[in-house]
Amino acid sequence: MPRPSPSPSPSTAQPSPNRPYHHGDLRTALLKSAERTLREKGVGALSLRELARAAGVSHAAPGRHFKDKQALLDALALDGYERLNQALTAATREPGRTFEERMTALARAYLGFAVENPELLELMFARKHDPDSSAQLASAVDRSLGSFTGMITQAQERGEIVPGDPERITTVAAASLHGLAALIAGCALDAEEALAGLDEHVHLLLHGLRPR
Repeated sequence: MPRPSPSPSPSTAQPSPNRPYHHGDLRTALLKSAERTLREKGVGALSLRELARAAGVSHAAPGRHFKDKQALLDALALDGYERLNQALTAATREPGRTFEERMTALARAYLGFAVENPELLELMFARKHDPDSSAQLASAVDRSLGSFTGMITQAQERGEIVPGDPERITTVAAASLHGLAALIAGCALDAEEALAGLDEHVHLLLHGLRPR
């Protein structure tokens, strides 16, 4: 009579269908699930316990990566800023363009991110202003604004735009672009229409409304 096959040891056993994630990728899985919940149900529906249930792990497992919901929100916002910063950096990488062309590319990258991720962008700005947000998140925010400020400083050095405090000019430019994003998120402006008219928007921003 054949002997039964030995049971797999704990180190070689395959994960059960109810527990599909190894510890190495659980954090990524939780963040993806959290962003999906954020998009579909809003920030109020986010729960570490519910994310654990959806991932098929114990309710205590997410605590290895996020000590509480605030840490989860910071991680979501940080991931959003890192993706945004990658898009902004890529938009300004091409050499030989005028300042207006570089500014338009930067604006298009920002608005494109905003259109695709309105709920995430709202969370990013909320966590940005929360005094309990992490230092890592604050650094990511600084890098996103630095894309604008660095480009403006370089343009001033080349004589392409007027002198002045680069950070104040950055605030004006960023507020204009974020205003477009807010109008789109509030359904007051069509996304395709805003993107199609972005060249003119940036032109008006840079040249002003006073007749010449």
